[in-house]
Amino acid sequence: MASLRDIRKRIRSVKNTRQITKAMKMVAAAKLRKAQDSIIAARPYAQTLDQIIADLAARSGDQELAHPLLVSRPVKRAEVVLLTSDRGLAGGFNSNVIRRANRFIYENSALERIQLSTVGRKGHDFFRQRGQAIRKDYGGLYQRLNYLAAREMAEELTVGFLNGEVDAVYIVYNEFVSAISQKITVEQLLPLQTFGPAAGTPAATATTATALVDFEYEPGRQDVLDRLVPQAISIKLYRALLESVASEHGARMSAMENATRNASDMIADLSLHYNRTRQAVITKELSEIVSGAEALK
Repeated sequence: MASLRDIRKRIRSVKNTRQITKAMKMVAAAKLRKAQDSIIAARPYAQTLDQIIADLAARSGDQELAHPLLVSRPVKRAEVVLLTSDRGLAGGFNSNVIRRANRFIYENSALERIQLSTVGRKGHDFFRQRGQAIRKDYGGLYQRLNYLAAREMAEELTVGFLNGEVDAVYIVYNEFVSAISQKITVEQLLPLQTFGPAAGTPAATATTATALVDFEYEPGRQDVLDRLVPQAISIKLYRALLESVASEHGARMSAMENATRNASDMIADLSLHYNRTRQAVITKELSEIVSGAEALK
């Protein structure tokens, strides 16, 4: 049986842990608010840009309008960009997305080559320890995360695609749904895919009607497409990074809240155990005193 001193020491230790988890929850909540505002602001722009490219292609009619980043080809070599975090203590945030990336690599093992790039220390350490070849680790990207950094990364991936080193590039990341919910997403980055509204919807009908009306382009339709497509790829990557950051803070806030609650429950159980042990010690001492007094009579 543990002594009273051991139980008191254990209670103090759990209380200190609870203070740490509570502080980490508050920090994650503050960061989550800022990250959530950023992703909410980025989503409409990214969706509108994709819609503009889809409308531009729809208005082209019989005219030849193409961009090398829109051309699909048989996939023999692919690259997977895995977005994880630099720190742990975020519940299943990292393990879930790593598991999904592992499954994607296994499901496409028939390809000639699948190369991996990582953003975040957790994903990089996981695959490095298991001997998986990593083309590049974008370490420290979260500390300087902005559109320019995402554009540089997107340009590097684009060069590999245009040079024929890979036939497709996929991103595996956590998409932010809410503070307590994240969705594992596998999204094709290259070649760029643009999707219009679902068929039969009012938005699709309006898009079809709009596509029949063309505009005068300056300097030209192809020039506009050449400018928008690389920008759309950079925005899509930047949005995925923002989604991952917001999901990380949400997962950490939820994990620390659960840890704080579990610590409180453990303190209650230890306090009850301490009182029972203390009562047993007192009862034993009283019994020994009474027995000693009876023996002296």
